[in-house]
Amino acid sequence: MAKPVGPICNLDCSYCFYLEKEQLYPPRERFSMSDDVLRLYVQRYIAAQHTPEVEFTWQGGEPTLLGLDFFQRAIAYQRQFADGKVIRNTLQTNGTLLTDDWCAFLARENFMVGISLDGPRHVHDLYRPDKRGRSSFDDVMRGIGLLKRHNVEFNVLVTVAREVARYPLEIYRFLKAEGARHIQFNPVVERQPDSAQVSQGLHFAVPPELRLHTLPEPASVTVQSVEPEVYGDFLIAIFDEWVRHDVGEVHVMNFEWALASWCQLPASVCLFSPRCGKAAIVEHDGNVYSCDHYMYPEYLLGNLKTDDPAVLLASAAQQAFGAAKEEKLPAYCLQCDYRFACHGECPKNRFVNAPNGEPGLNYLCPSYKKYFRHLTPYMNAMAELVSHKQPASLIMQAFDGPLIVPLGK
Repeated sequence: MAKPVGPICNLDCSYCFYLEKEQLYPPRERFSMSDDVLRLYVQRYIAAQHTPEVEFTWQGGEPTLLGLDFFQRAIAYQRQFADGKVIRNTLQTNGTLLTDDWCAFLARENFMVGISLDGPRHVHDLYRPDKRGRSSFDDVMRGIGLLKRHNVEFNVLVTVAREVARYPLEIYRFLKAEGARHIQFNPVVERQPDSAQVSQGLHFAVPPELRLHTLPEPASVTVQSVEPEVYGDFLIAIFDEWVRHDVGEVHVMNFEWALASWCQLPASVCLFSPRCGKAAIVEHDGNVYSCDHYMYPEYLLGNLKTDDPAVLLASAAQQAFGAAKEEKLPAYCLQCDYRFACHGECPKNRFVNAPNGEPGLNYLCPSYKKYFRHLTPYMNAMAELVSHKQPASLIMQAFDGPLIVPLGK
């Protein structure tokens, strides 16, 4: 991922772990990717890919703060260095700064746009004010309206913080009514910082250390963090409605990731893969870090101005970072029936003790156990359908009558 504007954003979401990264740079830092770095990034990233298609993912902060001209230049460099490869672009945005000109450009260049929207007004405004503390809801909805008008493909990212988790069906039904057909739910889990981190201006604790053999002492979580079991209840409530009415029509990525696991396919998202380390980020100044959740000096791999990104990803440090996810999995996880679908989830969330006292269990383990247990009969049936080249959407017939799964070839 590229973060061409670093942590700078026009919103002030209280759960955002990235806004405070501004404190890790000198005062008066210019958080804007220079043209030299942009050109190097595009050129070296394309050259590092050995596939016929290359996808650029632009995030922030809020990347649209750089203006349309920045992305027009990015597209020009992509065309210059494409070397016959198909180039695709994804933009994650809060949508508040979108205009007709922006959306015409996004449509013309076939961008996939991710919109951050937590639900209807009273839910969205719980945690997502602008810098003056005002509601951002109307501006986001205006942006979505412009995307629809210009036929720009978009998906919705819902950040499930503590209070947001109280409204699963209200959120899901609202998003469906607004025409969202691709939805992803991300849980908020952040630890309270220690006194040394507070003195640095940090509001969230540094993630557990992956490269060492010990983990820090368990710590309390922030007031925005979803509760350990509640996130599972949130997903289950939405799943029960989705599996009865919307399979094949509304694509909830969380459920599709689970189905892939039940179909014994490789994980398509780092959260649930056995190892990580393939989702490095490029900051506005060209610095490359192991992961955006680990954007700290200890995880700096190099800089695009001097280093080949392929070499950085293959470096011993990044390989160790990725392997540690599997190697440090607690015995409690190794014996779990749902290891194949979870693999301990994100290492940044592994800061509680297992029932046997072993450190390094995921904070959300109770949620995932409950969620995967609930999904199992449905996923078994859908995986069986898919294995016989039938659409998974046939599962919905089971709620009107007996589900008949064809056998044989």
